[in-house]
Amino acid sequence: MAYYLGIDGGGTKTTCAVGDETQLLASASAGPTNIVRVGESRARESLLQAVRQACSAAGITPEQVSRTCVGASGATRPEVAQSVGEILAGILATPIDVVGDMEIALEAAFGTGPGVIVIAGTGSIAYGRDKGGKTLRAGGWGFQIGDEGSAHWIGRSVVSGLLRASDVEGESVAAMALAQRLFKAWGVGSILDLWRVANSVPPPDFAALFPAVVASEESLAQHVLANAGRELAEVAAVVIRKLFSGTKAVSVPVAMTGGVFRHSAAVREAFYNELRTLAPRAHVMAHVVDPVEGALRMARRASLKR
Repeated sequence: MAYYLGIDGGGTKTTCAVGDETQLLASASAGPTNIVRVGESRARESLLQAVRQACSAAGITPEQVSRTCVGASGATRPEVAQSVGEILAGILATPIDVVGDMEIALEAAFGTGPGVIVIAGTGSIAYGRDKGGKTLRAGGWGFQIGDEGSAHWIGRSVVSGLLRASDVEGESVAAMALAQRLFKAWGVGSILDLWRVANSVPPPDFAALFPAVVASEESLAQHVLANAGRELAEVAAVVIRKLFSGTKAVSVPVAMTGGVFRHSAAVREAFYNELRTLAPRAHVMAHVVDPVEGALRMARRASLKR
């Protein structure tokens, strides 16, 4: 019996799936794997924990794994891909393929067929493939200068909005339910403290504020979530326009993945409505894709090509 590992290593969590030739046997999750954001030590801890727990749940040992495919945030940078591969090689003796997280997400959504996947998690990116196999990306330029519509972007935008509101309304802004949720998430007690943390070096975890924003019904939160959906639609439209403009396809399949889409109906609705305006041929799949399924599929397929 051959066993395969598919790993989705993101900026917030790492998921490892174990399967045989036909089915998923078990999965497990651990902390973040994005080396650029959390460092190699934290990424190592998360990867090894996810692999060991998933294998244990499936009733196998890492030594029994035939092939592994990991889709990692930042893996388009050779040094990141190399580091992830070396970490896993410490417990896995068989071949390990390290690819970008957008590649496993595209596989999970469309197999080897055409389509556009939009990722909105800790970071964001749009990635597509046409019928001829040509691929194209847009966005994904990192949390400091881009990643519009991501959890990081949403958290930062809400903090910025609160601070601007405090210029007009003063400390009364601190009484807002949204402000209190943000204070709790970061462990602070005032608008001034929020400002200090937001401008600290290294930067704070703005993505950690996303659950507080989603839970709020206040206008600022809803405004930022709607803007996030529209920003994500814009990067998706860029890929559709550049990749499918020369085709006669009646529709272009588009899929969503990542915690922002999964947990915010407001983002999904704004994304859908804006994309239908920007790219009328877009056909958005209703469900949010699980990228780890694509990683497991790619591991199986790579094993068959040996």
